[in-house]
This record gives sequence, structure tokens and C-alpha cells, in this order.
Amino acid sequence: MSLLSSLKIMLGAAPERPTAYTPEAEAMHEAKRQVKGAERAKEIKAAHAEHRSHKWRNIRWATLIAVNMVFVLSFRFDVQLVEGSLTASRVIGFHMADLNSALQVMLAYKVILINLVIGTGTVLFMWWLFGGRTFCSWTCPYHLLAEIAEKIHLFLAAKRMVVDYPLHRGARSVLYVVFALLAVISGYTVYESISPTGIVSRALIYGPGLAMIWVLGLLAYEVVFIRRMWCRYVCPIGLTYGFVGSVSPVRVKYNLENCLHEGDCRKVCLVPHVLECTKKTYAEDVEVAIGADCTRCGLCIDACPTGSLRYEIKGLNKLL
Repeated sequence: MSLLSSLKIMLGAAPERPTAYTPEAEAMHEAKRQVKGAERAKEIKAAHAEHRSHKWRNIRWATLIAVNMVFVLSFRFDVQLVEGSLTASRVIGFHMADLNSALQVMLAYKVILINLVIGTGTVLFMWWLFGGRTFCSWTCPYHLLAEIAEKIHLFLAAKRMVVDYPLHRGARSVLYVVFALLAVISGYTVYESISPTGIVSRALIYGPGLAMIWVLGLLAYEVVFIRRMWCRYVCPIGLTYGFVGSVSPVRVKYNLENCLHEGDCRKVCLVPHVLECTKKTYAEDVEVAIGADCTRCGLCIDACPTGSLRYEIKGLNKLL
């Protein structure tokens, strides 16, 4: 998939089936077409019987909790090695600022502060290195709460007690512009006042305030009406880091050869549109790098019964 196509899909365009394939991919697709339904079902059952893994989910949850606890404990014990919150902080003297928060501040106050530039540059490099939207799944405290809310939603949906009402993915791109314009026009960082990422981070560090009512309301809405509404359709932070992630060295790579196309990876994915290549005849090459909107959460890697999805460090041909 080209970089331009990846970005278009991230902004809301629908993924399309390829019109051309590499010779190797075409041969594999043809071989898979010859496999009979009963034989394929048997292969899928056998693969699932041998595969049980929550490796990357457990590592990710532990990392997310540890990162946020560093802020909490540093404040509680007045260590001063880490000051502030995920929105803006100073770590061992280095200023760090969330990219989207910094953009909101610059648009609202029409000024560029040197500390803001330094902090933004530091964070930009760090998340480019780790993989852009890695921030969402490996650091953002609201992501963990929303992940738990999603499990409750799926449990209730299985019992037909709730129904998901998905929105158009382009809504996030529209709201990105809306929040930017509101900052320019009002001179106020409107998004930061309602951002669950900042609210939860500050609540953990300094104690909860009335703003947590808004966060709990969001989670309740996601449980009842729209699965992962904020992360999928609203949050501009994910979109900002998605642009960074589009050129990051760390990414998830898909291998066509052993894939059974059973779709378990797409069922667990926050952004299943990035995994369209795992559908039958959707991979244009034998190996496909997953697109810019991928959060590198690892759920698809854990779910894949044949190991067809792996982490890769671009340029090193290193698979994890």
C-alpha cells in the first residue's frame, strides 16, 4: 500500500480491493482459491486449537500502567524527575509536549514558545521512533478505560442487550478541523478542556475533579451505543500521531502465505480498516505493511492463529 493511500484511508476513505498484484501474490491467491470450504474450515479449527495468546496485550497494559504511574509517583513523592502530565511535562529537565496539545496552544494564543517547540520536537522524534499511534494504545490512560468499556459492550452485544451504531470515519477528520478553528477563533484550547486523555491523566496525578463526570459519561455512551466512539471517530490526537506513524520505522507487517483469512484480527482491531489486506484477494503483495492509522496495539498479532502478523523494524528486516 502506498503512503498516499494509507493516509487517505486514515482520513476516512474506504479501503479498495487492489486492481493489480505482484506475480507472487497472484500465485498465492490462486492457490488459496483452490482450497475447498471444508478443508479451510478444518485448517482454521486446527490453528485455533493450538493458538492462545495475550502476550502483546499484557506487555502493553503493563507498559501503559507503568508510564502513567511514573507521573503519579513522581508527584506523590515529590521526586521532580517527571513533572506535569501526559499533555505537557518535563522529564529529567527535558520539556515534552503532546503534539496535538501544542498545536492547540499555538493556534489559540497565536504565539510560538521556545519551550513548546523543544517539547514538541522531543515528543515528535520519540513517537516517530516508536511508531506514531503507539501513543494511543501504549500510553494513553483513556485508551485502557475505553478498551475495558469495549469488552463490556461486546459482552452485552453478544446477549443482544446493546447494538453498535458506527459513525463515518471521516467524522474524525472533520472534527480535527473544527477543533483547530475553534482554537483560532476563540483564543481558547477548546479541545484540551474536553480531552479525556488529559482529564484522566491529571485525575490520576492530582486527583479527580468534576471533569471526570464527562469521561464516565463517554465510557457509558460507548458501552451502550457506539463501540470505541471517541478513539475511532472523534479524537484528533490519534489523527496527529497517525501522520507521524505513517513514516515510523516500527510497524506491523502482514504476510499472505499462511493466512487463513478467518478475520479474527479484524474483530479485535480498534481500526479494522487498516487490516483490509487480510481479506481474501485484498493483499497486493506477499508482505504488506499495515497502514498509518494502526495503533501498534498488538491485538491482531495475539489473535492471529498462524503468525501472519508481526511487528517489524523497517530497514532492519527484524520481526518480533
